[in-house]
Amino acid sequence: MFTPLGLFRDIPCPEGQSCPLLTCIFSHKGLASIDASEEVTSAVTEPSDAKPGNAASFGKSAPTMSAPPGRSEREPLSALSKVEDIRPSVPAKPATEPRSSVPSNAIKLQSLSRRVSPPPKPASTAKQTNVPTAIAKTQAAAKSRSSRQAPRESLNPRMLTKAPAPHGTRLAILTKLHAAMSSQNEKMAKDKDSKDKWLVLTPNEVITMALDEEEKTARGNPSIYANVIKLRIVRLMKITKEEWTTEVRNHLNERYYKIDPNTEQSKPRALSTGLSAEEEIALVSQLITPVEGREQYGYVTKAPSDAEVESAKRGVAESKGWEKCDRCGGRFQVFPGRREDGSLTSGGECVHHPGKPFYPPRKQTDHITGHKEAYYSCCNETLGTSSGCTRGKTHVYKVSETKRLASVLQFTETPAQPFKGPLQPICFDCEMGYTTLGLELIRLTAVSWPQGKALLDILVRPMGEVLDLNSRFSGVFPEHYTKAIPYDGFQEEAPETAQEGGAVEEPPLRVVDSPAAARALLFNYLQPDTPLIGHAIDNDLNACRIIHPTIIDTVMLYPHPRGLPNRMSLKTLCRRHLDRDIQTGGNLGHDSKEDAIATGDLVRVKVAEHWKVLKSKGWQIQGDRLVPPPGTAPGTSAGKLGLGAGQKRANASIGS
Repeated sequence: MFTPLGLFRDIPCPEGQSCPLLTCIFSHKGLASIDASEEVTSAVTEPSDAKPGNAASFGKSAPTMSAPPGRSEREPLSALSKVEDIRPSVPAKPATEPRSSVPSNAIKLQSLSRRVSPPPKPASTAKQTNVPTAIAKTQAAAKSRSSRQAPRESLNPRMLTKAPAPHGTRLAILTKLHAAMSSQNEKMAKDKDSKDKWLVLTPNEVITMALDEEEKTARGNPSIYANVIKLRIVRLMKITKEEWTTEVRNHLNERYYKIDPNTEQSKPRALSTGLSAEEEIALVSQLITPVEGREQYGYVTKAPSDAEVESAKRGVAESKGWEKCDRCGGRFQVFPGRREDGSLTSGGECVHHPGKPFYPPRKQTDHITGHKEAYYSCCNETLGTSSGCTRGKTHVYKVSETKRLASVLQFTETPAQPFKGPLQPICFDCEMGYTTLGLELIRLTAVSWPQGKALLDILVRPMGEVLDLNSRFSGVFPEHYTKAIPYDGFQEEAPETAQEGGAVEEPPLRVVDSPAAARALLFNYLQPDTPLIGHAIDNDLNACRIIHPTIIDTVMLYPHPRGLPNRMSLKTLCRRHLDRDIQTGGNLGHDSKEDAIATGDLVRVKVAEHWKVLKSKGWQIQGDRLVPPPGTAPGTSAGKLGLGAGQKRANASIGS
């Protein structure tokens, strides 16, 4: 638009006072302006007998606009005045009513003259029939719905930066998932005797629940998205009413608000193998994981010598504290004992991606559709597009070299304790946090196998100054240490206590002063021949500095298709083989007791599979011993005779 030069400033505006322009190039000086005294009090005149309850009595005052001088009645009015022609006609006033002060040529706007709905009648004039019942129903409805207003969403998969499957596949899966949820919801709604009617979901809430479930699976397990969600649909179609009630409670608790805090969290279904505890213990010895020759994968079979330890200490001293960040890969300096200014590290904040990179598998159609780029599982961002999605207060590092680990705390072999006799297998899991000495043990949990009874669950004070408790994964927070009770040599499972408002407070954990003290407590339950069960057990053993000859590692029982060093996560294995969701706490981190029990159950599944093969070969269990079939050569083990093809392939993939 060009800048006006004032060429038309002396010419009266053709539209007069009805000109709709805010800045007009014509002159408006000679045109009559609206006089404020001529404003009317109502665009629609009221009858003289108008009452407060009538609609006309609620009209607001509106100004009228006089026709510009010099314009004849036959001349067309502006677009603003044409609105009058389409207004509904107003009944004529009685002849006896005084004439209004509105000019005959006034322009009336439709938006100012339309009728206004009267306000609702006061509560005092409402019907008083059965008031207590109505109030009770209103309060019940408000209580059940006011806090969970589901958004109005369509049954269409939510958009993700990195979708695990094409939109058509996701839509088909989502439709089946929604149908399974709707079926269970309808069953609950039709149950007249149900006390949980408030858990019946509205159509919008069912759609939201299905969308949440599908999105959670798409983000958390993109590599096995289709398998996981299909198993989930099958499970939803078969679950009982009680299990569906628990599902709905958990969903509402996570999305909207905490429902019934006294309700116990859903516990995993008891795993049944068809074998007694003694029979399982007799069979588990056949699943021992050989680690000789696998030292390059982190398994320590021999303690470093004193010379190696001294060499590691000299190297640390000469490096002057410079380390490589375990998260962002940057170089920074560590100051054990704190620097003069109080700092423990240099380099400021650590910007990183907490999730691991995911590389989509290649397909034969990649030459047409293009191969999907690798991305981070934490935020779905493509590799190389950003430095990180999370900020840490400080950089952290991890020590993997065996001799350097020994320079902080030397490795120790499990001591023989003949006076205790054979001991029951143990499942254990450790949580680690970052300190100025690397990644250190901060929690140790041990449970009996196969019962899953807690034997030891303690916090551990690390030897270095804490940089980051790694709470997002470890589940250990500073308040756990502030509430912890010193370990007094006897530990029993303390009951949960209820607080005001119905909240449940977990009992405080016991704490020991060092990783060496935690290791000594674990040795009370071990002999060198006691099966020690864990997932990626090399990390837990190295954190405790333990060398144990009899281990069972679920990483090797359930090997990755590409073999070591690739490993299947415990969460994925539990979904595949136990139909169980673990590590669902989000930012609250993992529960080491839950992980230890889940690991033990995975071993029980393998024991049952192994027994089917052995039984078909004629093996028997007599008491606590595994007896070979008649005619078997002496010294033949169950592993040599009874392994199926699947187990042989598994062993080959992790071969020495």
